[in-house]
Amino acid sequence: MISAAEFDAAQSKYTQKKGAVENMQSAIDKKQIHAPFNGTAGIRAVNPGQMVKVGDPLVSLQALGQVFVDFSLPQQQLADVKTDLPVKVITDAIPDREFEGKLTAVNSSIDPTTRNVSLQATLDNQDNALRAGMFARVKVLLPQKKQTLFIPATAVSYAPYGNSVFIIEKKSDEKTKQDSLILRQQFIRTGETRGDFVAVTNGLKANEQIVSTGVFKLRNGMNVVIDNKLAPKSELGPKPADS
Repeated sequence: MISAAEFDAAQSKYTQKKGAVENMQSAIDKKQIHAPFNGTAGIRAVNPGQMVKVGDPLVSLQALGQVFVDFSLPQQQLADVKTDLPVKVITDAIPDREFEGKLTAVNSSIDPTTRNVSLQATLDNQDNALRAGMFARVKVLLPQKKQTLFIPATAVSYAPYGNSVFIIEKKSDEKTKQDSLILRQQFIRTGETRGDFVAVTNGLKANEQIVSTGVFKLRNGMNVVIDNKLAPKSELGPKPADS
């Protein structure tokens, strides 16, 4: 049997001691670092016994089971893309493998400097082959197909006043009645690129013969002779030896 005053004093003392224990337990809990998600830890940025402050990086943690690929497209292609379109990714780190995923996000705004729209694709990466920070080439597979005229990118003469190609045409000499090949400079409008090729959206027709290399040496109306022995081979998926 004790008085109410003694009971209140004991209860207050117990509450104080309990609060002190909880404070010590909280401090002990802060000595252990728990990852917010399951992943693969990288090289630690601190050494055992080192004092660290709040916000200091300790170790890199990456969840590699599913990775995101960030890329961008010109705003002219915004109407063609939407979420859930299939995506294929190729990286120079694993050149003999093509990763498949889908488009999961399209940014709601356009970059005012580049006029490009940012997109994000999601890929399954259960074997951890892909790593964060890798450079990759992304292909978005559109549901519709359209006929497009592609020419080697080396055939285009780029200039501030407009891009052009040189078309090879036959011309008959009025005196000798002999045919010769001459050049006609044709201004074109180019579109997207595919490897060593560039699309022509305006100014050129199919089956027209053009000069594929050395266009910077040519002038409108020049006589030419076709020689393809040293012509470089253009490829949709070029793999330079020094890349």
